Amino acid sequence: MAPEPSENTVRIGAAHERCYGVRMAETLHGNGGDTALVLFSGGQDSATCLAWALARFSGVETLGFDYGQRHAVELDCRDALIEGIKAINPAWAGKLGVEHTLPIPTLSVISDTALTREVAIEMGEGGLPNTFVPGRNLLFLTFAAALAYRRGIRHIVGGMCETDYSGYPDCRDDTVKALQVALNLGMDRRFVLHTPLMWRDKAQTWALADELGGAALVDLIREQSHTCYLGERGARHDWGYGCGECPACQLRAKGWEQFAAMRTS
Repeated sequence: MAPEPSENTVRIGAAHERCYGVRMAETLHGNGGDTALVLFSGGQDSATCLAWALARFSGVETLGFDYGQRHAVELDCRDALIEGIKAINPAWAGKLGVEHTLPIPTLSVISDTALTREVAIEMGEGGLPNTFVPGRNLLFLTFAAALAYRRGIRHIVGGMCETDYSGYPDCRDDTVKALQVALNLGMDRRFVLHTPLMWRDKAQTWALADELGGAALVDLIREQSHTCYLGERGARHDWGYGCGECPACQLRAKGWEQFAAMRTS
């Protein structure tokens, strides 16, 4: 197993970047087209996407967003997930690079949703739950592309999905494809936006984690990732921690039940 690299902390604007064993020149300018930047919130989907990227790219950096979300505890889960992933596969440990966190509090200022306000979760107008934060994924991917531009990274990986989801329009495949075109035109780059979960339901997402890292990765995601919109970490279920009632918990629980049934059949 590779020795634990030293940790340096670099502050660039409001972003916090933790650099593990990366030379400063690489830290500031990236290390080429075979590196991926993964949108990593600390949730089930993004943890699975991180493993997916580590299995495919020679280097992987992560990016999380602090936008005033009620379930900001998800960001606190990232460290345990990262350390667990390193322990599962030493080769992956050597690929992990900078961990970025960008604060964008303006998003919660302009949003009146159940993810940014202490209000009950319910269905809103147009058939969308009031957990929908307008423009969230559009902003996330735009900020990710701007960061990837500076660091010389071509591949951006996100956990967007329109199979098992709450109907958010910025999770749809057409939206992501259109944004890829806009980002490439606007920045004169050839970014590739990868969405490995787009056509997978939650059971298939659990199965993908099993395929990538076996039972060890599945158990790590169950124990250490966070999905619950209410930020509940007290109640433990077969599928992990959460309130068990919000839409995110219900999707995760249903997917786990189906996946567990497949494993035992």
